Amino acid sequence: MRTTQWNDAVSVIDRVTLVLECFGPDDHRLGVSELARRANLPKSTVSRLVSELVEHRYLERDGTGVRLGLRLFELGELAAQPNALRSLALAALADLRDATGHTVQLVVLDGTDVVCLGTLRGPGSPVPHLRVGARAHAASTAAGAALLAYSPADVVARAAGAGLAGTGPADAQTLARVRETGLAYEHDGPDGAVVGVAGVILSRTRHPLAAIAITGHSAAFDAAGVGQALRTALLELGRTHPTTVWE
Repeated sequence: MRTTQWNDAVSVIDRVTLVLECFGPDDHRLGVSELARRANLPKSTVSRLVSELVEHRYLERDGTGVRLGLRLFELGELAAQPNALRSLALAALADLRDATGHTVQLVVLDGTDVVCLGTLRGPGSPVPHLRVGARAHAASTAAGAALLAYSPADVVARAAGAGLAGTGPADAQTLARVRETGLAYEHDGPDGAVVGVAGVILSRTRHPLAAIAITGHSAAFDAAGVGQALRTALLELGRTHPTTVWE
């Protein structure tokens, strides 16, 4: 991007930010003149910005003024969701870590990737390859396979277009098996020295909300026992937390 184009883009963002930050806790409606005064911008500039923000639902018309729009609320809810998921699942993650002695992670699907929202490392467990805030291709992880197994066909198709078929633990046959058993497995590291199992937290409408993955050294990993503990935790999370809270 050329310097002038970059400066123009930053300038627009700055002006939009100035306009939106004019609203305080007690401001239910503000007129263009008041917004221009508070933002210290020309009234013509603010009028144009307001029209565009209304068009994109960041502001809403309210009589002779405008108020903050629904789109800002929607984005705020999206930003808060990872924290809510971590808070709701934290006790279950801790119980699973203590019961199994292995590392437990909370993972969500974002497009064709998975993103780690939280990790509780078990004593002596290997360092997880997916750190908090990091992402990986969904097809390359058991957590991704668990989430894709319950995802709509178009989501799975996008993952396939990004390299799903025949790769990692999330090939088509594996997704069908996950839907039957509720669990996905993976082997990592040299000679499969690190193993993992993952399952998905489902809403009451069977929508995949997040996945919990448990990983450890293969020599100390009781797959059957870990899988059963994980199934129990997932069922409890889906049962005790209303869909409206998770979603």
